[in-house]
Amino acid sequence: MKIDRVRALHVSGMWDYHEPLGEASMTRPVHIYPELLSRERRWPIADTSAGPPYPVDGYFLIVDTDDGASGMYGPIGGEEVYLVKQYFAELLIGENPHAVERIWDKMYRHAIHGRKGTPMMALSKVDLALWDLKGRLLDAPVYILLGGPSRSKIRAYASMLGYSVEPDLVAERARQVVAEGYTAIKWFLPCDPKDGEEGLRKNLAVIRAAREAVGPDVDLMFDAWNSWDVPYTLRMAELAAPYRPYWFEEPVMADLIPQYRELRRSVRGVSIAGGEHEYTRWGIKALLDAEAVHILQPDVTWAGGLTEMTKICALASAASIPVIPHHGEWAATHLIASQTLTTCPMQEWLFQAGRRSNVFRKHKLEPVGGYIELPTAPGLCMELAETGLEVLEEQVLAS
Repeated sequence: MKIDRVRALHVSGMWDYHEPLGEASMTRPVHIYPELLSRERRWPIADTSAGPPYPVDGYFLIVDTDDGASGMYGPIGGEEVYLVKQYFAELLIGENPHAVERIWDKMYRHAIHGRKGTPMMALSKVDLALWDLKGRLLDAPVYILLGGPSRSKIRAYASMLGYSVEPDLVAERARQVVAEGYTAIKWFLPCDPKDGEEGLRKNLAVIRAAREAVGPDVDLMFDAWNSWDVPYTLRMAELAAPYRPYWFEEPVMADLIPQYRELRRSVRGVSIAGGEHEYTRWGIKALLDAEAVHILQPDVTWAGGLTEMTKICALASAASIPVIPHHGEWAATHLIASQTLTTCPMQEWLFQAGRRSNVFRKHKLEPVGGYIELPTAPGLCMELAETGLEVLEEQVLAS
């Protein structure tokens, strides 16, 4: 059996979502330039002018074999489709679809200028489509092929990207989330050093409101999205200490590994999390060698796919650093389910972005009672929804 074609299917659907959408955006490093604030996108991206329901679209990458079997991954963006065509698709033709390590290495060596960033994200999607194909060929969920299951369900934390950070609404939504069974919640803080003392107070108001709403037994995490610096993070940790935050996420720019190391050594009462914007085992190893973080957060769909994330988890396990992947949807579920509880203790669930992706899929990812049940479908649960989708275009990327 050989791979004989790589395709991209552009599909659209309607997102029947009636909850608040895109109420707030998080602070970003680029916000030091005031003129760029007005261009800020609010997540998840959707045309909200006439909805709900909202029109949404995305691409599914499909890898076909000469015996009729196919694997897929999506939704992905058009830029990634372009990069798969430019960098990787031809490399797959004629390959044994089971040989994921060989194919990954071919792609990595070919994309010497794409070891990080969007090209590596595109490589990751190819890898995931191959694992979906492998699971379908062997009639097993991918986590079983990777050594799982390590548990019957995965603890999920509620990630509140897009929700208001007004303290009253933070408290209201936090109570709602806990009532649904979640035992951990993450908020995206609105201010950074350019906002001065007033910004510190606004961030602290979010932290205080969340803690007072949920009580002492819920884990609370806060994302700075690369936008703080070392003094600001230390000051926030000092002010937030009475409210016991679990972690501050990406407090400084991703490349500032010495600053991460300084924070990990200096901060008290809160863990430093990072690695979302790092790629491959080599990027993660640099963080581990520097003892830069308490918690690693690489994204399965960005950092190299499942082939690479299993290596990342092995490195992290040897260093006794937990891996709590950024987003990743079903791909993250399969990774976590194949790892021990100490290596991958829980999964991020983005309330809005995750539900948007469910529009396209037959197998919906939706935590119940704060936990994600392990799927039983073969592959990565990538079958397209049976109704409600329109195929806009099919591209053959290589054959």
